Amino acid sequence: MHFQRLRDLREDRELTQESVGNILGIRQTVYSRYERGYQTIPVEHLLKLADLYNTSVDYILGRTNRIDPYPSIDPKKSGYN
Repeated sequence: MHFQRLRDLREDRELTQESVGNILGIRQTVYSRYERGYQTIPVEHLLKLADLYNTSVDYILGRTNRIDPYPSIDPKKSGYN
């Protein structure tokens, strides 16, 4: 599940739950609940975690096994401006 990936990504970078919680602006106990699957992760935290770990939200959520992030979209070329 995605919560195991969160733990693995954090430990691979030798970060503590407290340090990741500080990055997200939450307490360590809240972040711990994310890693254990006891609390739903808000979208804004998923986006920050994907950026922090240089991966995609899909990887964190277990929708893909490809760890490298997606290429960025140039809004001027995408038609979404």
